[in-house]
Amino acid sequence: MSAAVPRHVAIIMDGNRRWAKARRLPVIEGHRRGIVALREITRAARDAGVEILTVYGFSTENWKRDKTEISLLLDLAVYFAQSELAELCRNDVRVSIIGHYEAMPRASREALDGLVLRTAGNRGLQLNLAVNYSARAELRDVVADLANEVAAGRLAPEAIDEGCIESRLYTAQWPDPELLIRPGGESRLSNFLLFQVAETELYLSDVYWPDFGRDEFGKALAAYRERKLAAASGA
Repeated sequence: MSAAVPRHVAIIMDGNRRWAKARRLPVIEGHRRGIVALREITRAARDAGVEILTVYGFSTENWKRDKTEISLLLDLAVYFAQSELAELCRNDVRVSIIGHYEAMPRASREALDGLVLRTAGNRGLQLNLAVNYSARAELRDVVADLANEVAAGRLAPEAIDEGCIESRLYTAQWPDPELLIRPGGESRLSNFLLFQVAETELYLSDVYWPDFGRDEFGKALAAYRERKLAAASGA
């Protein structure tokens, strides 16, 4: 793969609710259109030669939202798993879930489990869905695991290094993202992949996620490519 194409792209899918509000539509319509956008960007990433796409689907902070919206989001998780399966398999996409999604209601959890199982044999784009995810919780889990190993005498404190941490992250089997995209006009990380994006290129866009299509994704890749070429030339 060309160094100008990021192997791993992460996306904070932001702006669904504001997109719906701007059009005087129900909030759920913004989230539904967000699924359509994810479908298009998954195709675009595959076509561009991206190998891994990690998207922020449902954060632990989402539990603070209105109960009706939460219920609709959980229903959408089931809808996504059922409606997108054929599309993902047709495009040879393999799905993994990161985060404590086992805490989700049974229907959502089983739908996501089924999606992972049924795409496990695919060998194309790796799509990671961050569900009930928190980077701080992820790091807490790593610290607890390391503390237990030290207490059990299996690990010396002075032996703890970045490699020890990386090997225990939810994303341990994949390289860190080279590019993080945030649509929606905000400019914060929102508790997403805090350890993994230490050296990641950032691309911020004012376009709300439901409108973030193939062209917008292409702009993000072009900006990444320009930065890499400038760095290589010493500019």
